[in-house]
Amino acid sequence: MEKTCKITEIFESIQGEGLCVGEKHLFIRLLGCNLNCKYCDTNIPDDKKTVILTKSALYDEIKHYSAETISFTGGEPLLQSEFLRDFLAEHKGSLKKKIYLETNGSLPYNLRDVIDYVDIISMDIKLESATGQKNDFSVSDEFLLVARDSNVFAKVVFDENITDKEISELANLGLKHGIEIILQPKMPISKNLDMTGIFQKLYEKYSRIRLIPQVHKFLNLP
Repeated sequence: MEKTCKITEIFESIQGEGLCVGEKHLFIRLLGCNLNCKYCDTNIPDDKKTVILTKSALYDEIKHYSAETISFTGGEPLLQSEFLRDFLAEHKGSLKKKIYLETNGSLPYNLRDVIDYVDIISMDIKLESATGQKNDFSVSDEFLLVARDSNVFAKVVFDENITDKEISELANLGLKHGIEIILQPKMPISKNLDMTGIFQKLYEKYSRIRLIPQVHKFLNLP
């Protein structure tokens, strides 16, 4: 029986986060997530609004879009890593597009399925102070070990509750793996958030960082 994937949205828009901000991307939003971050802004539709596609059906659905980069996002796309592996192995060459993976960074073993077919990895580091759930930095470390030979950067959503310990943990990950870290203030931005002060605290420990908000929200884009 042919593998299928569950997709909630397919649309072209401007990438509003991370190192590729401002680029035109084709977004393929896959259903499901293994986390429950309190700041999550992704609406989870009911099953009636979810499309189930085979590899060939997904290819036919997206082959006419003009964007030069496909962003697999979610939810958490690596929950369907076996389908993504098979789809990309079969169709990446004919699509002739860069593959951008947006992931919460919690499934390093699933990443192994697709790592050979992905061009850019946007990996979240989930802070307990922002998400409301326990974070294990060792999982982020393991994920980055799998991604070590890839074009990977880390994205960190933060608010005024970020702790000095979390800042030190971020710096340690950066120093160990040499990755770019994107600090992304939680939206809407609180009046109590000292963005530049937090940036400077991390910068003093690790300088390969950038402060980039969710640009698409300022542009009223999806």
